[in-house]
Amino acid sequence: MITARQSRAARALLGWNQETLADKARVSLTALKRLESESGLRVYETTRDQVRRALEANGIVLMTTDKGEGVMVMRNAIAEDGKKRP
Repeated sequence: MITARQSRAARALLGWNQETLADKARVSLTALKRLESESGLRVYETTRDQVRRALEANGIVLMTTDKGEGVMVMRNAIAEDGKKRP
């Protein structure tokens, strides 16, 4: 499961705004804003899954351990548009 903090951090690593991620994940901007909210708003699991898949397709690795959560961008990952990421 992707958390609000992971989504925001992943977007920052990719240099994406919310509109870009919503478009790539094929979710509404409102749904993404709910996911990234710290207010604990309810979000469909399908929305979380689509956002996670869009980020992973562009080189993001989501990490969760007993000590916390994080994100990492893989170097030289192939983005979903077929271009190699720096």
